[in-house]
Amino acid sequence: MIAGIGFCFVASLAYVLWRNSRRHNLKDIRGPPSHSFWLGSEKVIRSAAQTGDLEFQWVREYGPTWMAKGCFGEEVLWTADPRALQYIFHTSGYKFSKRTVANETVRLFTGESILVTDSDDHPRHRRIMNPAFGSAQLQTFLPVFRHSAARLSQKWKDIIQSGEKAEGCIINVNETLARMTLDVLGEVAFDHQFGVLDNNGVDNELVQAFNNLFVDSLLHPPSWNLLFQSTWKYLPQSILYYLKYLPYREYRRFSTYNQTAIRTGRALISEKAAGTDKGSKDIMSILVQSNLLTDARSQLSETEILSQIATLLVAGHDTTASTLTWLLYELSKYPEEQQRIRDEIKAARAQAEARGDDDLLPSDLNGMTFTNAVIKEVLRFHPIAPTLVREANSDDVIPLAQPIETKSGKIIHELPISKGQGITASICTYNRLKSIWGEDADQWNPNRFLDGNMERSSLGVFANLMTFSAGIRGCIGWRFAVLEMQAVLVELIENFEFRFPEGVEIIRLNAGLMIPMVAGKMHEGAQMPLQVSVVS
Repeated sequence: MIAGIGFCFVASLAYVLWRNSRRHNLKDIRGPPSHSFWLGSEKVIRSAAQTGDLEFQWVREYGPTWMAKGCFGEEVLWTADPRALQYIFHTSGYKFSKRTVANETVRLFTGESILVTDSDDHPRHRRIMNPAFGSAQLQTFLPVFRHSAARLSQKWKDIIQSGEKAEGCIINVNETLARMTLDVLGEVAFDHQFGVLDNNGVDNELVQAFNNLFVDSLLHPPSWNLLFQSTWKYLPQSILYYLKYLPYREYRRFSTYNQTAIRTGRALISEKAAGTDKGSKDIMSILVQSNLLTDARSQLSETEILSQIATLLVAGHDTTASTLTWLLYELSKYPEEQQRIRDEIKAARAQAEARGDDDLLPSDLNGMTFTNAVIKEVLRFHPIAPTLVREANSDDVIPLAQPIETKSGKIIHELPISKGQGITASICTYNRLKSIWGEDADQWNPNRFLDGNMERSSLGVFANLMTFSAGIRGCIGWRFAVLEMQAVLVELIENFEFRFPEGVEIIRLNAGLMIPMVAGKMHEGAQMPLQVSVVS
């Protein structure tokens, strides 16, 4: 098997070199010099000390659209231009496919999920899954969000009370948030109690499969793997199928997670089938019911349903936990913003009590203007996926909101591209464009969402942000994520004060997702230590 893959790799390598030597569609587009013939700038970008710093530098030098060399001399178009992103992700979304490397990497850990579908299959998957993520359905999940957040709150209080210092203690908030969001997902998605928050998932194989999954698989990829992956687009699917059997850490971790998730999915389906409650409103029950009501020719197969479960398990908890982690990190530096949120919570509770409600409703959460501005700001400042990659399915012309100057001195307002052109959408860069977010775009400032001075546009599915992607492939669970963040943030800020500990430096690293790590302790994996104390 490995010998066969090796032969295909060599043949593909020869073809890649020949093809890239003949394609120079972007030769007049400015960009950083190539750091290596073999690796281009790919290795440098993936090994950056802080995620996004190189892109922020390049957008200042070349504008929001530039060209950077990939492996084997490939010319990759990078853009953060809002009109270009609108065209690629929304106007002509199905004309720009996900790149093979991204698709096959995702397939390794989610299987045949909605995340890897092409333009023919994606509408079918989306149509069947949509009923489980409607606004009315999600509002029924709020009590679960609030209850799980309260359990996390009590766990932190127990940790603090058992400590030696009355002013609080250092807690790795990233770890416990991930445990809580997995428990939440178990209840709302599968009507199942994972119970990992109580024992930190010590005996849970799913938790063990999750631990540092993306750090072990995607952080600082070796050069050989970058070169190998650059040939994937020329390999047949029959060969790519065997990637999951490769005996290397990058592939073993994803394969192990996928096997564990599928095994968990089968057990959950069996548990549901044996139950007596036939009116369940959890996500999986609604998905299965929606599938049964679909024409037989369009139904999801068993493999596809299990793959959606694998996707829900990772995307439904890890991304939300990471975003909440970054949110507490930023708030830990601004005590006055924490107090401002508490004041909003107090006012909202008074209104709820006045009308006879025991707890806050979704409308109360949505009415907390500063609290929601903080959530929007963390999604802007720390997008969980710093880049998204696409490839043109045909010759096209990409419009630009901000004209760019070429090497030859021309000012161009649109960019002709050829079929197969690789495109990297720099989400972290778009989310910091001064033309959109103001002169302080590089700084944390939730008030930008309140003062009305930002450029008005409608990119993305939420708050003009690209964090949940955009258009026809926009994140199907974005409303779920926002409501969960609202509920958890209210619980934690109402009960705790957060401070950033002295002598700690947090770095942002790209492991497919934006991962927080402590400088000098990268070997310990993702973590976010914060000083946590109970509100007096």
